[in-house]
Amino acid sequence: MAIRATRRLADQICGRVLLPGDAGYHDARAVWNAMIDRRPRLIVRCAGIADVIAAVRFARDHDLEIGVRCGGHGVVGHAVPQDGLMIDLTPMGGVRVDPRRRRARVQGGALLGVLDEASQAHGLATTAGNVSHTGVGGLTLGGGMGWLARRYGLSCDNVRSFELVTADGDVVRASAQENPELFWGLRGGGGNFGIVTEFEFELHATGTRALVVNLGFSLENGYEAMRGWRDLLATAPRPATLTARVSDDPDRPGTPVANIGYVWVGDPGDGEKLLGPLRALGKPAAERVERVSYLALQQRDDAVDGHALRRYWKGHYLTELTDEAIERFLLRGTADGRGEHLPGAALQSHGGAIADVPVTDTAFAHRDTLVEFTTSTGWTEPGEDGERIAAARRCAAAVEPFAGGAYVNALNDEGAVGVRRAYPTHTLARLTALKNAYDPENVFHLNHNIAPTTRVREIAS
Repeated sequence: MAIRATRRLADQICGRVLLPGDAGYHDARAVWNAMIDRRPRLIVRCAGIADVIAAVRFARDHDLEIGVRCGGHGVVGHAVPQDGLMIDLTPMGGVRVDPRRRRARVQGGALLGVLDEASQAHGLATTAGNVSHTGVGGLTLGGGMGWLARRYGLSCDNVRSFELVTADGDVVRASAQENPELFWGLRGGGGNFGIVTEFEFELHATGTRALVVNLGFSLENGYEAMRGWRDLLATAPRPATLTARVSDDPDRPGTPVANIGYVWVGDPGDGEKLLGPLRALGKPAAERVERVSYLALQQRDDAVDGHALRRYWKGHYLTELTDEAIERFLLRGTADGRGEHLPGAALQSHGGAIADVPVTDTAFAHRDTLVEFTTSTGWTEPGEDGERIAAARRCAAAVEPFAGGAYVNALNDEGAVGVRRAYPTHTLARLTALKNAYDPENVFHLNHNIAPTTRVREIAS
């Protein structure tokens, strides 16, 4: 690729073109996993949709692999193509709220925290993950679980329209009325069909308050408490998202702690009515009941270490939670629940408004999920990579026999096997047809990829 061509691109766009050695290049290629150390040939920091179009066409003209960065939160690092072109949407981070219509227009590079702050200024919100520095784009295109999902549906259920740049560099809009099949696929099908440059979300009058409840048990007492917690899943009000976690006590390394609780968005006084049934499950070693603002809730799991940690995660969807599954969850792939460098594991309840949506209405198809399981670990020393990854895999493998699918945003290195777990057969067939229509050459393949059948035939031949 000639320097002259790169200069022409830089002159053409309103944003910036970064090359290796330029100021800001290394910051732009860093993502939320320090194990990802790829070096794009160039990074285009897009200031608007015209820049995205120019970058897509430039990459195709010069046969460059395309990676798309929204929030840079994907642990696999798909946003960073080695020797390719990274389309960096982070300068496109604006949010415009219409409080009268209860709508938010969100640019493709916006972070969840920006959407939350703009909406909460009017006492409004929409389902938007659990970590404020996650990108709106990546979260929503995969489905989008958050503290409001049981009440108002997933992030993708709250999108009313998309603006998209296709593999040909064209601009299309998708809504229930315009390109409805594309609208279906963008709600859960990931970044397979183009680059979304704007989302229109429906907002809800949530208020600005929340309640966080957590009871901590020893591992020995946690089993019975979790069995009771499981029984609450069927009757918990929709403003409540039930949570469970097992991890090592930060003050006593090697000592596991089982936590059960819930998050309530709305009047904390109403939320505290669920405290009695939870406390009746056993005598905890520790209890925490916090009234917080919704913004504080959305920021409480933010990572202070940013991109400094090496990270690995796995996930499953469970449609039921048997006694054996609870035991496997608590033991984290070990015989006794103890060991060095074990990952944390968590459960978060689904149901409610998520299950109200017919399974054929969106590409996100796991509407019968009871709880989502995740296991994750973070560390700093490269020499621990093998041990940490193996421990997380053992933890996930112990629960997998009870799983009924996977969340595409929680996939890691599973490849095509993971994609088949994320999408039932009928959904995957429909997504493949959509890929054939919008990206038959698989230009956008740095994702949890839905390969077009045209491309598969070329490879096979």
